[in-house]
Amino acid sequence: MRTSTKILPLAIAMAFGSVYAQAADSESVAKAIADSNVKLSLRYRYEGVDQDGLDEEASANTVKARVTATTGKYSGWNAVVEFDYVAELFDEDYNNTINGNTTYPVVADPDGADLNQSFLQYTSEAGTKFSLGRQRVNHNNQRFVGGVAWRQNEQTFDGARIQSKVSDQLSLDYTYSYRVNRIFGSKNPNGDLDADLHLLNAVYTPAKGHKVSAFYYSMDFDDALALSNSTVGVDYNYKSESGIGVHLAYAAQSDTGDNPVSYDADYYAIDVSAKVSKVTLAAGIESLGSDNGKGFVTPLATLHKFQGFSDKFLGTPGTGVEDLWFKVATKVGGVGLAAWYHQFDAETGGADLGSEIDLVANYSISKNYKLLFKYASYDAETHATDTDKVWLQLFAKY
Repeated sequence: MRTSTKILPLAIAMAFGSVYAQAADSESVAKAIADSNVKLSLRYRYEGVDQDGLDEEASANTVKARVTATTGKYSGWNAVVEFDYVAELFDEDYNNTINGNTTYPVVADPDGADLNQSFLQYTSEAGTKFSLGRQRVNHNNQRFVGGVAWRQNEQTFDGARIQSKVSDQLSLDYTYSYRVNRIFGSKNPNGDLDADLHLLNAVYTPAKGHKVSAFYYSMDFDDALALSNSTVGVDYNYKSESGIGVHLAYAAQSDTGDNPVSYDADYYAIDVSAKVSKVTLAAGIESLGSDNGKGFVTPLATLHKFQGFSDKFLGTPGTGVEDLWFKVATKVGGVGLAAWYHQFDAETGGADLGSEIDLVANYSISKNYKLLFKYASYDAETHATDTDKVWLQLFAKY
């Protein structure tokens, strides 16, 4: 069955051609053409990494060019095609995961061209969307399913997706995917993961400021058996007009498919925030549990958003991990500023896994240009090694 699904891009092209070839209403076709658009974005980034235990310091200069073409709708149908090209500038003084520069720290932004998205979509009059092909999928805060857009190569999914707004308060989102196109690029032999994925997310908004999401994820991976899992959970968000915010989440996970380890582990997150004058204060705790020496896994998450920007917990330790964090953010002269402190401890046994300080400054030069600076400093204890990272990024869109 998997072999036959590899003809999906051809099927999309044929379906797309058939829809428009059968067009009988020339005015509708003309409108669809007129409503089509092409967008270009460029993102340059410098990433420097100083990591204990490695002889060299990484210095990566990369630029991503993205072209996104979206057709107008005809009889509810339209198509999206998106190409990315990542170029490595100057010397390759870093380990991009495939260049063999293992004396340098990893900066997972290999160069190369990639068909990032290619899908056909139908939108009903009621607003239900059905899409078939390669596409990005972001659920909730992306803690379990996301596009990992921070990296130059984005994570996308091959398969089918249906999004339905059942009522003003309830919406449903289901994706079946047979392949995950990961951040490591098309040149990496491990860049794609064949899988049998069922991703279901329901969002309910009972009242203004309140949002409840319930989700079920079945992830059965062919070549990464240890990542196969079945996860069910709930996520709640509240935000008041005065700037008070509350976030609560819980999930239960167990092994599935041919995972070699039998386990049951829990996840929870609790965080609160408040805006005082022009300053936002926030604090929270996030826990990924463990069982039988196996930590709670989130293989499809946008992991860079969580547990520190140094990315030391992309894989959960066998003891699990608890992240107690604090944040302060404000804006000065048009520059957004934010700082975090993280304390990491083992969920089982309570060992000190280290701490981290993260700093961010962002500035919108204009509507089309944005500048970003980030810094992360991880102080190791019983997990990983001391690491400092710095980023400078310029984004442009047209």
